[in-house]
Amino acid sequence: MSIPFYVSPDQMMRDRADFARKGIARGRSVIAAHCADGIVLVAENPSGSLHKISEIYDRIGFAAVGRYNEFEALRVQGIRYADLRGYAYDRADVSGRGLANSYAQLLGTSFSSGTEKPFEVQLCVAELGGDPEQDRLFVINFDGSISQAGDFAVMGGHTDPVIGAMRDRHDANGSLAGALRAAVAALRTGGAVNAGELEVALLDRSRLGRRTFVRLDGRRIAGLMGDEA
Repeated sequence: MSIPFYVSPDQMMRDRADFARKGIARGRSVIAAHCADGIVLVAENPSGSLHKISEIYDRIGFAAVGRYNEFEALRVQGIRYADLRGYAYDRADVSGRGLANSYAQLLGTSFSSGTEKPFEVQLCVAELGGDPEQDRLFVINFDGSISQAGDFAVMGGHTDPVIGAMRDRHDANGSLAGALRAAVAALRTGGAVNAGELEVALLDRSRLGRRTFVRLDGRRIAGLMGDEA
């Protein structure tokens, strides 16, 4: 009679975490950063049709790295959550914190259940407040852990050099152009990044009171980048 193969719960969780981290690290980096104009979201993305950055609600943006089919499904669930809450209560009651907590609960339950492979995703929920002090960046990991970032958040790829470059270059009170240049310079620490491979969006503070999410086209990106494009 064969002896059943045993894996301790601790080892199983470590293996699941390693599996998810490796999948996320293979993705190209995404940066979310505060600036005077609002919150800018910048991603390396050679695809013109598959977005890593999207709108969730009036003041809330979404950025993700990892398996596209998984974070796209999560994006759709986030939109449904926001729409239902806004309809049942009030549009002002839809918050980035509530959405981030919902994602954290879903990812945490999936990770700890052990019945399926873990999600290979890392998410960022960005919320534009009435003033810069009320802006929020929430990062949700594959295991459901959640943290609130400071001036910027970096996800995917090899994050350490990107984070170091952002610390050296980024000014949270600076212009959109400055924040975009800092983000692109940080992304380039991992290799060449062409302007045509950038996906950029802004939660625009000047549009408060209506939908603030603006996707930047190639011409505007090139104009903001100037000679660096």
